Amino acid sequence: MKDRQLRAGKILRSAEPLNLEMPFEKLGSFITPTGLFFVRMHHAIPKIDKSKWRLRVDGEVESAFEITFDELIEIESKKVLALLECAGNTRSVLEPKVAGVQWGLGAVGNAHWTGVPLSTLLERAGVKQTAREVVLEGADEGPAEDVRGPRGNVRFARSVPLAKAREDVLLAYKMNDVDLPGEHGFPVRAIVPGWYGVASVKWLQRITVIDRPFYGYYQTMDYAFWKRGNGQPELEALREMQIKAEIAQPTDGEVLPVNSKVRVHGAAWTGEGEVTKVELSLDGGATWNETKLGETEPNAWRLWEFDWRTPTTAGKRTLIARATDSSGRIQPARHDPDRGSYMINQLLPIDVQVR
Repeated sequence: MKDRQLRAGKILRSAEPLNLEMPFEKLGSFITPTGLFFVRMHHAIPKIDKSKWRLRVDGEVESAFEITFDELIEIESKKVLALLECAGNTRSVLEPKVAGVQWGLGAVGNAHWTGVPLSTLLERAGVKQTAREVVLEGADEGPAEDVRGPRGNVRFARSVPLAKAREDVLLAYKMNDVDLPGEHGFPVRAIVPGWYGVASVKWLQRITVIDRPFYGYYQTMDYAFWKRGNGQPELEALREMQIKAEIAQPTDGEVLPVNSKVRVHGAAWTGEGEVTKVELSLDGGATWNETKLGETEPNAWRLWEFDWRTPTTAGKRTLIARATDSSGRIQPARHDPDRGSYMINQLLPIDVQVR
């Protein structure tokens, strides 16, 4: 019964582990309802007793300690708005096809998160001068998917630079003002604003401050990409989200009446900064029209819309949305092959039939 409720209204992308996508055409509000928010898992949901749960803070600190859930929620809390996007969102559009969960448009969502700033716990522990990164470790574990990975089970862990950890990482225990559901990281998860969702480790159980770069499985062999500089390409962990716009409605293949008013709408987002412009092409990219933008909040998506008077003659029309952000980044036309099956932010055309 619980499993059916969890899947209700969402697209099943895999059953084991469970991965669920929000049908993006259901985008209707600035805040994504928890019941529609996408679910990304690598392993089964760990069974955690909140009364026995402990979060350990250790490593390059003056005073390592453990904290209970009841103690954590007694600390002054903060509520933030943050969008999470799976780094493989829209993977299904890539040609040729690649391995991995075949996400459409909906492995993304915008929610309120309530919890304790990570900086508060780091301050209590007393970070040493040698500190460089902070490793966030979850309770979920299982075998590595890559045959080149380590043998046996691997626990899910990612790191963030110390500066980012102190700046805005949140240890969240509520989502949209209610306790975190199991599939979203109960009892506590990390929220790393502006970064791909993989950094926002769920079922958090340990925070380790280290004095060197972290080369864990989930940010080297998985969730990494090739970055080219002046020399050889180097492997780098996925971090900041890329500029991107998606069309929620109309949907690909939809039939629209001729000479009618149609509301074209969707959402756009970026990693750091804000979306400043979303343009819409109604002719496959030959010409572009500025859309009407909704409210803007740090680390959230920006909804957009355009009232389109469909042509008086029947035929196929190709619609494309294109976003620009405050750093001047513009959504690219094509996927960068060095990114492999991740960071997919190319233009996403849809075809509609006007009849």
